[in-house]
Amino acid sequence: MKEELTRLIQQALDSLVAQGQLPDDIAPQVQIERTRDTSHGDLACNIALTLAKPARKNPRELATLICAALPASTLVARTEIAGPGFINFSLSERSSQAVVRNILEQGDSFGSCDEGRGRKVQVEFVSANPTGPLHVGHGRGAAVGDSLCRLLAATGWDVSSEFYYNDAGAQIDNLALSVQARCKGLGPEDPAWPEDGYRGDYIVELARAYLRGDKVDAQDQHVLGSGDPDNLEGIRKFAVAYLRREQDLDLQAFAVHFDLYFLESSLYRDGEVEATVQRLVAQGHTYEKDGALWLRTTDFGDDKDRVMRKSDGGYTYFLPDVAYHLNKWRRGFERVINEQGADHHGTVTRVRAGLQALEQDIPEGWPDYVLHQMVTVMRDGQEVKLSKRAGSYITLRNLIDEVGRDATRYFLAARAPSSQLTFDIDLALSQSNDNPVYYIQYAHARVCSIMRKLAQQGWEWRAETAVQHLDQLVQEQEKALLRRLDHYPEVVASAAINSEPHTVATYLRELAGDFHTWYNAHKTLVEDQPLRDARLALSVAVRQVIYNGLALLGVSAPEAM
Repeated sequence: MKEELTRLIQQALDSLVAQGQLPDDIAPQVQIERTRDTSHGDLACNIALTLAKPARKNPRELATLICAALPASTLVARTEIAGPGFINFSLSERSSQAVVRNILEQGDSFGSCDEGRGRKVQVEFVSANPTGPLHVGHGRGAAVGDSLCRLLAATGWDVSSEFYYNDAGAQIDNLALSVQARCKGLGPEDPAWPEDGYRGDYIVELARAYLRGDKVDAQDQHVLGSGDPDNLEGIRKFAVAYLRREQDLDLQAFAVHFDLYFLESSLYRDGEVEATVQRLVAQGHTYEKDGALWLRTTDFGDDKDRVMRKSDGGYTYFLPDVAYHLNKWRRGFERVINEQGADHHGTVTRVRAGLQALEQDIPEGWPDYVLHQMVTVMRDGQEVKLSKRAGSYITLRNLIDEVGRDATRYFLAARAPSSQLTFDIDLALSQSNDNPVYYIQYAHARVCSIMRKLAQQGWEWRAETAVQHLDQLVQEQEKALLRRLDHYPEVVASAAINSEPHTVATYLRELAGDFHTWYNAHKTLVEDQPLRDARLALSVAVRQVIYNGLALLGVSAPEAM
């Protein structure tokens, strides 16, 4: 509908230019927005305000000219000029009802578009260190990141999802030493226990598997435990593969798939880290100080310069991050989105500065970042803090096993990533209207139940016939539902552009609320066939949009509850 109104306004402006009432060098940018109050119309445009100065006319006078020049359209019932020069459009009932026809015709593709057609985007998310089970923070990243991939695919982008494994560095050393200590019968209470060792019960399980000589298959790694507690390198390889497999299984249970698992160690193995250092040195953006090699990141917006290579010859975490993102750029991704925890905030400016210092024509502000805040898990009004197996945090698998995948995915994606999230286990388990995922899924199941009752009555319903009776939808609750349905494609497009999957979750909750309100006020399976057909068409349209929206969040749409 916005596209149609934009076309009508553009035709009106072209007509005014042809009549000499507007200069021919104006460059209109038509923007259509939904009104907050439908008593002021359905849609509004500020074109008269933005063109008033170049047109040398009063905004209200210009708005009057534009309204008079608008081509006739069966989709617009009336126009009116409001305030300083806004043009408000009230849509005809026919145009409002047309969304049902569109939904029934387009089915699963309703809400999709080709905005990103021919353009490559990569979404990196989760990217947990292979040092333990995935925690609920990783789960939030998985829910948000995977939903972003689904949204971008729905809007035409060529999407690649990627998991970056930090399988090099001090944390992996600590993991190997922790497993080795367990293999030798030591525990955290022993004086010889590694100072920064991992204490969870999963380390005990891992050590036992290594000593048994278990075989681990994890993506491209196939490792056999040698059983030798003195083989630290063998323990390291086994432990990383073991935990990679466990994380993979958790992600499978969460219905999250990655196109590529990228190993940090490969950047060192393939010489990309050293090549990045040499490139930065060659570009003249580095200097030596206190035996370390520094990058002059302050030249590119950072608050201070950063060490790349320490005085002991080791690289800081910052450098492989730059090398990794250069690798992404060279793979041809126009857009890269990194979904990470808020604790990565400090890396944003550093990585972007490092990429600019490479002088590879990488756009400023590339890549994009979506940083999520922490998750607090509550049960019986109390915070749940520990998992005995993990040792210091609640695992993602704990939540999936307790409340199910659907509730876990919805709750973790339902708030803006920038907001802290409280995950209420009791609410997620409740079968009530207070539980948003239950409330939404119940709306879908309710329509399925209506269709089963229709068959039991011996009545038939066909979409092709039903759409001929959409003029029966005249109740206020029906009009509210039609407006809500018509808004869905805009919600999807905006969520993809702005990396905001939570807006889809909010929309679905509001759509379910509108549907339940209408369902409770008006009977669907009435004797009057035209009215029955129209209300069934509306119900099926609601079901379809709920199905489509839940799919974008990776949540199922049950037919019975």
